[in-house]
Amino acid sequence: MPEGDTVWQAAARLRAALAGQKLTVCDVRVPRYATVDLTPHTVDEVLSRGKHLLVRVGDTTVHTHLKMEGEWHVYPSGARWRRPAWQARIVLGTESHTAVGFQLGIVEVLPREQEAEAVGHLGPDLLGPDWDERVAAENLTADPDRAVGVALLDQRVLAGIGNVYRSELCFLRGMHPATPVAAVGDPLPWVRLAHRMLVANRDRTVRVTTGERRRGRELWVYGRGGKPCLRCGTLVRRDDLGENDHDRIVFWCPSCQPLPGPATPR
Repeated sequence: MPEGDTVWQAAARLRAALAGQKLTVCDVRVPRYATVDLTPHTVDEVLSRGKHLLVRVGDTTVHTHLKMEGEWHVYPSGARWRRPAWQARIVLGTESHTAVGFQLGIVEVLPREQEAEAVGHLGPDLLGPDWDERVAAENLTADPDRAVGVALLDQRVLAGIGNVYRSELCFLRGMHPATPVAAVGDPLPWVRLAHRMLVANRDRTVRVTTGERRRGRELWVYGRGGKPCLRCGTLVRRDDLGENDHDRIVFWCPSCQPLPGPATPR
């Protein structure tokens, strides 16, 4: 699943190409919306909401989610696409640019007043104007018996954290991801650190949490299963955590993040 900074960057690219421009192409390759034609309306706004992306055109919103395989590409009009056409689920074009959503997990075309049905359940957006650390902290502690690593991925708690930031955040806070929320202490340092990490990376092409940009040293634990911890040298572990397949992969250092007591993640 994408992280919030990935979707923020996609929204920024689409906004630069589409916002304020009239659509000359609208091809929604989803059977339910196959007859939708938003031309020649003007794209008013493109924004991310956690891991969701909204394109507002007149009184309509195009809501998409990358899920596991999705990508948005932007091309000069007439340029060759870098992925096969059969993977395209939506094409939005102007006189100068073409935006193509490939293998998107969600594509919906909604009346703008129904946006809340798509994203109203989300907690405070780590990269959005509605960011509220107090609300996010309250949400995080709402279920004290829940594993912190599971709670951090719950987009109803705070929107924008994926597997990468979940693993890195738990490492930097010195907590095993299976630690119950009740045992992690004050939640404010957690949500503040999450906010700082995503803001620091929202304009980067390579995500960095260690402060080092050398290849292989950008992240503390994520993707380093079986490799030495960059802090203590202990081999990093890769385990499963959570109830859903896409929530399960987590990386942690046994020395820097000792296992909690007998409590198990829910």
